Amino acid sequence: MPLVAHTDLPTFQRLLEEGEEILSPDRARRQDIREMHIGLLNMMPDSALQATERQFFRLVGACNQIAQFHVHPFTIAGLDRGPEAQAHIDKYYETFQQIKRDGLDALIISGANVTHPKISAEAFWPHLTEVFDWAKQNVTSILCSCLATHALIDYCYGIQRTPLPAKRWGVYSHKVLDRLHPLVAEINTRFDVPHSRFNEIFQKDMEARGIKVLAASKEAGVHLAVSPDGFRIVFFQGHPEYDEVSLLKEYKREVQRYYRGEISSYPPFPENYFNEEVRLVLNEYRGRMDMARQTGARPEDFPEHLILGHLDNTWRDTAKAVFNNWLGKIYQITNQDRRLPFMDGIDPNNPLGL
Repeated sequence: MPLVAHTDLPTFQRLLEEGEEILSPDRARRQDIREMHIGLLNMMPDSALQATERQFFRLVGACNQIAQFHVHPFTIAGLDRGPEAQAHIDKYYETFQQIKRDGLDALIISGANVTHPKISAEAFWPHLTEVFDWAKQNVTSILCSCLATHALIDYCYGIQRTPLPAKRWGVYSHKVLDRLHPLVAEINTRFDVPHSRFNEIFQKDMEARGIKVLAASKEAGVHLAVSPDGFRIVFFQGHPEYDEVSLLKEYKREVQRYYRGEISSYPPFPENYFNEEVRLVLNEYRGRMDMARQTGARPEDFPEHLILGHLDNTWRDTAKAVFNNWLGKIYQITNQDRRLPFMDGIDPNNPLGL
């Protein structure tokens, strides 16, 4: 069922222009369909703030449950914001106080950029853990993306992430490891997911603390895992929400950083993402970029127009299916006020097994 444009957030108009079905509040009120309220704690940097809104809104809106989806974006203190992004947040985002007052059926927590080796040293850490402490008592299920996964596994289970020798960056094949779990019901047993990170939490460390790994890659490690109860926290270490252009935009930003001297080495290609024709275009561009950097000349425009037609999205259908399964289980629990079979035997006073 569609999203409800319950605010003037520009993402609703953008998605409508893309062909997504968006309900106006008046039309939604005329339908005798249950509302579901999903929070989006958006911690992404300014350059990705609105793109992250659109990506997660699309996945929620693609769910086929008989419900009207109201998505409530909010953010927390401790994240550096420029004037434009802060104005967008001030105008369109709710406060955490509003979220607590009105309640949520589910919560999505995005990734974030960090500046310290330990996430707990970040300025946003106490604010993030405050949200989590509230959510684990008041929200049916929490879905964590990338950095949020690392942060909350550290907070809940004391597992600190491990720095990788090089950035894990590209599109990787994954295999479902537990075909009976409801979150992976009726999805492809092998599927792609983009990753983009410098750190990893390994499968053996997760399993040692009772975290259930549902899908993993030989190249990229764990993508999908759940808390010991099987549902209360869902962990993504990859980025199934990404658009087909997301890694291209990251690559472009890294090239621009190289030109400005912020990094010393030219960025490598994301793995399993560019075809040979694109690699040829980008290698030629690299030669011109190196020359511009040496001479101080203005670099040519990045040849995005020559690349876009060669990019494929090989993960969206599976991402939609997982989100549909996730929201479907939440719908069952909150609509019928009963526990799912795979939650039987869980201590209600300690549902996360902490």
